[in-house]
Amino acid sequence: MNEQHLLERITVNPQIFSGKPIIRGRRLAVEHILGMLAAGDTIETLLEAYPWLEREDVQACLVYGRLVSHERVELFPL
Repeated sequence: MNEQHLLERITVNPQIFSGKPIIRGRRLAVEHILGMLAAGDTIETLLEAYPWLEREDVQACLVYGRLVSHERVELFPL
């Protein structure tokens, strides 16, 4: 699955978490998934914790995080 197709899983709804990026319109923020992965949780752990979550949703969060990180580096060079 290409990155653009994965990113279609990330949505923004001003009524949910003040418009933060979320997964497929659900009440689960991209930052939450990234935080859980950073804390050492596995994709399998996430899939068990959120039965509706799909592996591609987690991949979409990683792609989104990479793109945002790249953008920040360009805006604020070290």
